Amino acid sequence: MPSRSSVAPTRSPLRAAAVAAAAALLASGCGPGGGAEGAAPPGADPVEQEVSFTSGPDTLHGTLALPPDADGPVPGVLIVSGSGPTDRDGNAPARPDADTNLNFARVLAEAGAASLRYDKLGSGETGAGSRDEDAVVGFDDFEAQVAAAYAELAARPEVDPSRLLVLGHSEGALFALRSPEALDGPEPAGLVLAAPPGTRYLDLIDRQLTGQLRRAEAQGGMEQSDAEELLSDARVSTARLRAGEDPPEDLDPALAGLFGEQNAEFLREIDALDPKELASDLPEGMPALVLWGTEDSQVDGAEVDRLVQGLEEGGRPGVERVDIEGADHVFREYDDSPGAVVPDADRPFADEVSPAVEDFLDRTL
Repeated sequence: MPSRSSVAPTRSPLRAAAVAAAAALLASGCGPGGGAEGAAPPGADPVEQEVSFTSGPDTLHGTLALPPDADGPVPGVLIVSGSGPTDRDGNAPARPDADTNLNFARVLAEAGAASLRYDKLGSGETGAGSRDEDAVVGFDDFEAQVAAAYAELAARPEVDPSRLLVLGHSEGALFALRSPEALDGPEPAGLVLAAPPGTRYLDLIDRQLTGQLRRAEAQGGMEQSDAEELLSDARVSTARLRAGEDPPEDLDPALAGLFGEQNAEFLREIDALDPKELASDLPEGMPALVLWGTEDSQVDGAEVDRLVQGLEEGGRPGVERVDIEGADHVFREYDDSPGAVVPDADRPFADEVSPAVEDFLDRTL
């Protein structure tokens, strides 16, 4: 990765740690994993099958989850992961016990729907696929994986291809919004947008990075001058990416991990997508369920408001927003009071998600 010259000020470990935390972006959340007790999982135990399919030169691996009492073809839901190296279950190095996608699969199984979740490139069993570890993977590559996974789901004999949905969590909601245009085969009957970004990607990064650095500064982990320099460098990087230029070569190593050459193409492409515009361009009559936890530290309520405005433009019917009280970015119950449980594995998946999803499936399929 690029680094600053030897005359640059020394970077403290605390500063580096603060930037690394901010760079986790939508994949991060309120607390780490690693709980010892473990909260009871939601929904029902699905009947699971390992599947594999190809996307371009790459073989992707995933899990088809079926309702335990399935009798004949059932509705199917494609689950699309959030940002970073997030695997089929919704876990990443920053949150190894989030289980977001797995919990949604269990909720869907209880509601009588099959689901397909998969390890995208850079995660899980799929790994780097056919590519070098440091290969650049662009937005189109990830979108092609979504399309391939959807085709795999639609082709399964256990699934009714006339009753398909796409469920996108966090960054995955952008791919869900793109799905009616990007997918081959039957159009989705509806979308579930879970913790969806409602503003352009680099604006969201700026808000998150600013919050992380200001907290580090307030807690004594960073000097104000360091925070200002990092924010300035990040905003220069954003401006250059949006102008079609390369990011600066002399970025702080921690920022280079976020804005560097390996991520630049993807950031430029995904930032060009305005979630509100994607929402307003959906086919007329396409229903959508928006789920958002009121304790989500990654996506704020005003951003969700903006997305819902796009969904409702033109009088589009079938749009519902459900705010899950006390839930975080991965829809686990969150309490920030002293002594409260922090590890993901020890905090339950919010009870309110299941009835919201089941009601949407009943109305849509």
